[in-house]
Amino acid sequence: MALYEHVFLARQDLAQAQVDALAEAATKIIEDNQGKVVKTETWGLRSLAYRIAKNRKAHYVMLEIDAPGSVIAELERQTQINEDVIRYMTVKVDELEQGPSAMMRKQERDRERRGDREGGRDGGPRGDRAERAPRRDREEEAA
Repeated sequence: MALYEHVFLARQDLAQAQVDALAEAATKIIEDNQGKVVKTETWGLRSLAYRIAKNRKAHYVMLEIDAPGSVIAELERQTQINEDVIRYMTVKVDELEQGPSAMMRKQERDRERRGDREGGRDGGPRGDRAERAPRRDREEEAA
């Protein structure tokens, strides 16, 4: 059997429970056809680079799959029919990534950075930016 990564984008107006149900439906399709879902990651509601079908955001979900090609064809056929999925992409990979994907690691890094800035040195919401001199003073120093 071959290894695949399948990512789909669900409409922004869906609840998280509905997005989880979409992932479960995809998992059921794969398992009913003698495939196996190795890992499921929900990347959350993220902004799109451009509007797709009047959506500015979408719920991102990735499935790591170990299955024959015919299973992937059926999964893509079912995904195309589903009105809640606005985009999808399946990529054949040589090996599945161990641990969290790059997107999950990025989210953790961003969360840690936001946590460092939220308190800031002065306790304000702007973190260390509040300690900078006002813009006019910086311009005078440069002159």
